[in-house]
Amino acid sequence: MTTASTARRRARATASLVSLGALLATSATVLTAAPATAAETLLSQGKTATASSTEGAGYAASAAVDGDLTGTRWASQWSDAQWLQVDLGARANISRVVLNWEGAYGKAYDIQLSDNGTDWRTVRSVTAGDGGTDELAVSGTGRYVRLQGVTRATGYGYSLWEFRVYGESGTTQPEPGGAVRVTGSQGNWRLTVGGQPYTVKGLTWGPSMADAPRYMPDLRSMGVNTVRTWGTDASSKPLLDAAAANGLKVMNGFWLQPGGGPGSGGCVNYVTDTAYKNTMLTEFAKWVDTYKSHPATLMWNVGNESVLGLQNCYGGAELEAQRNAYTTFVNDVAKKIHSLDPDHPVTSTDAWTGAWPYYKRNAPDLDLYSMNAYGDVCGVRQDWIDGGYDKPYIITETGNAGEWEVPDDVNGVPDEPTDVQKAEGYTKAWNCVTGHQGVALGATMFHYGLEHDFGGVWFNLLPDGLKRLSYYAVKKAYAGTTAGDNTPPVITNMTVSPASAAPAGGEFTVRADIRDPENDPLTHKIFLSGNYANGDKRLIEAKWRSTGNGNFAVTAPEKLGVWKVYIQSEDGRGNAGIETKSVKVVAPPVAGTNIALGRPATASSSQASYGDCPCPASNAVDGNPGTRWASDWSDPQWIQVDLGSVRSFNRLQLVWDPAYAKSYEVQVSDNGTTWRTLHTTTTGNGDIDTIETGATARYVKLQLTARGTGWGYSLHEFGIYA
Repeated sequence: MTTASTARRRARATASLVSLGALLATSATVLTAAPATAAETLLSQGKTATASSTEGAGYAASAAVDGDLTGTRWASQWSDAQWLQVDLGARANISRVVLNWEGAYGKAYDIQLSDNGTDWRTVRSVTAGDGGTDELAVSGTGRYVRLQGVTRATGYGYSLWEFRVYGESGTTQPEPGGAVRVTGSQGNWRLTVGGQPYTVKGLTWGPSMADAPRYMPDLRSMGVNTVRTWGTDASSKPLLDAAAANGLKVMNGFWLQPGGGPGSGGCVNYVTDTAYKNTMLTEFAKWVDTYKSHPATLMWNVGNESVLGLQNCYGGAELEAQRNAYTTFVNDVAKKIHSLDPDHPVTSTDAWTGAWPYYKRNAPDLDLYSMNAYGDVCGVRQDWIDGGYDKPYIITETGNAGEWEVPDDVNGVPDEPTDVQKAEGYTKAWNCVTGHQGVALGATMFHYGLEHDFGGVWFNLLPDGLKRLSYYAVKKAYAGTTAGDNTPPVITNMTVSPASAAPAGGEFTVRADIRDPENDPLTHKIFLSGNYANGDKRLIEAKWRSTGNGNFAVTAPEKLGVWKVYIQSEDGRGNAGIETKSVKVVAPPVAGTNIALGRPATASSSQASYGDCPCPASNAVDGNPGTRWASDWSDPQWIQVDLGSVRSFNRLQLVWDPAYAKSYEVQVSDNGTTWRTLHTTTTGNGDIDTIETGATARYVKLQLTARGTGWGYSLHEFGIYA
């Protein structure tokens, strides 16, 4: 009788024989296409191996390093997150790992290295394993090599016939402050520090330079080995000193106009402005000479997104001339830096792979390229291949998709990714970088920042010092594990109701599912940002109340427009989940009929041509909140409506544009000549004024006596309700 267990063994054995044949064919192909160097040897066979668990006495970890491809194997218990590791006996350069899977294989797993068997760093991640034989090119140094299982492909555990590690033995520790080189050949480059391989595992730097000693230990604990800056001057020294004290390196940036992409920086004429170029060259050379011998210096990065940004300054043939002149100047800077500092590479960053042809043509003295890429980071590899480039690159900014890459939501503003999606974005980005072996030399992901505002919530790993899911995604990528960490609350399924018709000053409902992985007690906060409504990027705590079960009643702002509303849940252990949606604030409904709608309106003055104008008085009574009346920029002004006959009414609603009235009177008249005052204020705030006052009259006038801004007076709607 064949038992279920026996049948499973036979099925595995059959799969293994097929895998062995595939292995032999694959090995021949690999040797033909990319032969190993003479120094590469099999390092793992016969060495000490240990594992998180075994399926039984016959499946010990040592069976995976005994050289027997078909007779013996290691098998774990039937659960995820199992591991197998081998002690090579000494630190070595690791170039290749070969996994000969039995039928119970890993669908997702990491290859990790360690110098001490305790602190692990991930050098390769696989997320779609299909069993058989996995031959993985890796780059790194370590004494211990680990297969860290993440997800099993079957209901069994993980099982390997053989775990083979190749490389060069006898590696010494890197020299502190050693020269940094880009070495290798086409498609097989690597960065070395003191002669030892170095993969950039970095973050862009957000805090002040003076605060670097406070935050560098945290970066080190994340597995970060590099920080990137955008400017280098006298203030850089505390950052460099703190980095060196914690074993980190710094990519020292130099800023050139128009940096930061479209809409940023000033416009420079790189064809004719010799004075600017000479000034920058002298300034950069000064700081290269100052910091070239600093042990934290990794490389120099000249400019940030300027090839792309020049489109904001020029067009047509002139834009082409400027881009060629800019990249030629970058090459001049690179040559100057090399003359002062031959021991550190020079790169230049842009945010558009279309910039690379200009660098290829005009900047041959760059040692490598750099690119800022977010949602499309995985496309950089194909662009590099299609462009036929002959230099490696570093991704100098990446992470979750940016404002410019996501679809608009129901209110017409960019639909910000969720916390969960953002964390996945960092993981995806790192996998794409490490997947371009021999060409992509690492990344400085964006952003180790503390700002707690619109942009800070979108991109920062720790806004207001609170660690988010993205922080731990980066730590997992760089350090290889987050085991033992207390992780943030997770907020999902956030909704806002009504999403597109929240009455100004009234309440709307926010709900979400909120859970904490460790069941820590949570503190909730609700914030609002007027970034899309009035340009204010700050997060201001809203007036709100909890109605239970993840439901919150939030008071809408008085200012009309699209606002962002944020739920922030803190666990009291330095972590936070933050989720956001938009809400459109509209004028609150007014009971009755608007008897001013479509009636003749006149004004003391009207803007004829400024911004969205002409802005005649009739725009204030057309029922369209997107149009407005706007006056000249002086006091006093007035606007009045002719109701056509003497009518009774009991309230007015004034929907102000940002150019509002601080002081005004509501006046009425039966003949348009003799006026009587119904309402007076000197404390207008420019939001929505609903005035409860009754009268009987044909004409209604706003007599405007003091502006709230330096502009004129401007009304979207002047409603009179009966």
